Amino acid sequence: MRIIAGLAKGRTLSSVAGATRPTSDRAREGLFSSLLSEFGDFVGLNFLDLFAGSGAIGLEALSRGAALVHAVEKDELAMRTIRTNAELVSKSGALGDFHAYAMPVQKFLEGVSPDKYDIIYIDPPYEFADSDLNKCLQLLFAGDFLKPGSVVAVERGNRSEDLNWPTGLEPMRQRKYGQALIHYAKLTAAG
Repeated sequence: MRIIAGLAKGRTLSSVAGATRPTSDRAREGLFSSLLSEFGDFVGLNFLDLFAGSGAIGLEALSRGAALVHAVEKDELAMRTIRTNAELVSKSGALGDFHAYAMPVQKFLEGVSPDKYDIIYIDPPYEFADSDLNKCLQLLFAGDFLKPGSVVAVERGNRSEDLNWPTGLEPMRQRKYGQALIHYAKLTAAG
């Protein structure tokens, strides 16, 4: 698993043995291509990576110029991997602020965020219940995590049901990458 672009391009990241399911390189490339078409670049953006695993998604955003990246992961082994990977990316000259939160995603979302995010990436285990995912999406609104025009991307298994986006998030598209299906939605003006 490597960083695809930016200051840390080509750096090899550690993965987490058995504890998580990493997003494939193909899906990561597709995700960042879609986000680039929406935002133009990542410079100055705030990025939230929920169910962060190895931290590869958030660290890719950091490498590409994101100003702030927060990664949330409850698994202890994964947190150690995130910290190791973050150190590697920071040595490449990435200037953004990176912080990893060692806690369950729902607990993080139950607080009121001091920061708002331009991009939120949610990648729960494929067996994570749709009802729990819907609760996470609702908590994004309740905790005021979204900036105007924010994009939320959710990775699920390619056989998953369509997402039940809460009011205020307008579905944009879905993209299939092997076993992964990434759903995209944008915060509407009414959101």
